[in-house]
Formats: sequence, C-alpha cells, structure tokens
Amino acid sequence: MTRANILLSALLVACALGLVTSQYRARKLFVDVEHAQTQAAQLEVGWNQLQVEQTALAKAALIDTKARRELAMQSVSADRTLHLVVEPVERTVRLSTPLPDLAAATGKPGSRARPAGAHR
Repeated sequence: MTRANILLSALLVACALGLVTSQYRARKLFVDVEHAQTQAAQLEVGWNQLQVEQTALAKAALIDTKARRELAMQSVSADRTLHLVVEPVERTVRLSTPLPDLAAATGKPGSRARPAGAHR
C-alpha cells in the first residue's frame, strides 16, 4: 500500500509541475501577444503620420516653391508654350497605293488576285 501511495504522490507532483509549467508558458505567450499588439498600434500611428507628411509634401504649391528656390526654375511664358492636338486614330487599314490588277499584269482574262489563305 505504501508503494501505491508513493507512486500516486510522485504522479501528483509531476502533474502539479506540468500545470505550473503550462501556466507559465501561457502567461509568457500572453505578454508576448500584448507586446506585439502594442508595437502594431505604434506602427499604425507612424504609418498614418507618414501618409499625412507625404500628402503635405506633394502639394503643388510646395513643389512649385521648392523648384523655384532650390533649382532656380521659372514658369514658362505663354508665347513659349506649344500645345499639341492628337486626332483619334481610325481602326481601318488602307494601302497607300492600290495593288495592280493581276489580270492586266498576266494578260489572262478573269484571273484576279486573292488574299493569302482565301479558298474558292
């Protein structure tokens, strides 16, 4: 009977140690998750700040001022401006010169040129 009690006591101690170890791991993982969530929130705030800065830096007036000051650029006057107008393109294909009639070229009546791949 004493052996059974010793065996059960050893088993109880092993289960208690397993429980303590699993609780420690669970708490450590919970703390790690909290740190990761805090870092994610900080990164989100930083990202939003960068987007606001990018929007402010991309304003046309700021770009114009910077170009004038740092690059010594000047606006182009209206008399030096060239406007191009592009007409819409037609989707048909035309030959610049017509093909000669095959009947006239060969001297055979009734023979006409057919496009490649055309069958009778």
